Amino acid sequence: MNRLAVFLAALFFSMSAFAETELKNNPWELIIYRPENSQKINEVRCWLKIEDMDGNDVTYTAARATYEWASIPNRVNNYERTYYLMGGMAMHLHNIKPGKYKFTFCTPADKQYPFPNKKRNWNSNEFIYDTNNPAKVIFVYPTVGESGFYNGGWIISAKAPEFFKFTKPAGKAVE
Repeated sequence: MNRLAVFLAALFFSMSAFAETELKNNPWELIIYRPENSQKINEVRCWLKIEDMDGNDVTYTAARATYEWASIPNRVNNYERTYYLMGGMAMHLHNIKPGKYKFTFCTPADKQYPFPNKKRNWNSNEFIYDTNNPAKVIFVYPTVGESGFYNGGWIISAKAPEFFKFTKPAGKAVE
């Protein structure tokens, strides 16, 4: 079975196990998932930055973070210093202080190994997160050009990327 499907199933069942009669979203918790891509891009880290609406960096004061690997669900790991994601990681933000925040991700030019073009930072779009109208899961994934090759950037979205959809193989069954 696909590792992603196993991870999402485990996530759903763990959330439903703690639900009472109705499932309620906890506005002080958020999962940021970075799906797996090619091995090279999976190794490239992107770092989270959280700003309040006045532009102050509150990355380490507005929330606590832990992470887990999609391939090893339910093993929570603590970050040692900085909040980053690699391909196949899920970041769990806990105890988010009430308010509205701007989330961005960045890979500095000097941290883009193994990619050779290190002329500029890889930046994401700005994602506004509001604890009064919270998302439960958001996604971070690399940008690609029309050719389908990575072109140095990140997308933060409440919607899963197109490549994330499950499809059934087409064709006739072999008799």
